[in-house]
Amino acid sequence: MREIIFDTETTGLDAREDRVIEFGGIELVNKFPTGRTFHHYINPQGRAVHPEALAVHGIGDDQLVGKPTFNELAGELAAFLDGAMLVAHNANFDIGFLNAEFARLGMPAVDPGVVIDTLALARRKHPMGPNSLDALCRRYGIDNSHREKHGALLDSELLAEVYIELMGGKQAAFSLEIQSQTVIVESEVDVVAAVRMRDRPLAPRLQPEDLEAHRALVARLGSGAVWKQVDQAYADEASA
Repeated sequence: MREIIFDTETTGLDAREDRVIEFGGIELVNKFPTGRTFHHYINPQGRAVHPEALAVHGIGDDQLVGKPTFNELAGELAAFLDGAMLVAHNANFDIGFLNAEFARLGMPAVDPGVVIDTLALARRKHPMGPNSLDALCRRYGIDNSHREKHGALLDSELLAEVYIELMGGKQAAFSLEIQSQTVIVESEVDVVAAVRMRDRPLAPRLQPEDLEAHRALVARLGSGAVWKQVDQAYADEASA
């Protein structure tokens, strides 16, 4: 399954008047990052950044001069999002701004059926909260020490790790060594499933450039990132 974990930064809080000034998204396939990203700062076409928004993300008007407009990026962005589930924290905010930008260009709105809100997931799983992105990073031991201000791409990378934890995906995705599962009922053992191992492993499907893109993404994550633990586990297994 293809998913895009994404975040936006904006000039303010009103999608009717304010504009998207940064989009950052990373692609997951089956809960694993492919290394494909989409990240741009966006010229708001005369809409000034509100001081309260500036305090959150630190992106000033002078930093947006000469950046592409949403109109110039819309086609590429729509293609990046097409066919994927879209995952965001407090998704109504981000989707509302994207749909407002698409509407200005006469483009279709994002289908709400493909949107996953990690804030809603977190509130169901941890009803006592807190459930901000920073709080969830602390809860799951994800290193966010380099997050001094909000940033769309960095927040997307952190959210990807949080999302996998919320979905319980770490154990499900990486328990590759399990070959059978058994249940004991009244001292009797019934085999529920047995997986026959291949005589020869399948040929790798990843190309060298795919591996390099993955390594570049992992290098930007904190030391506690789940991807680094997985890479280390594979390295340990290979050297055993």
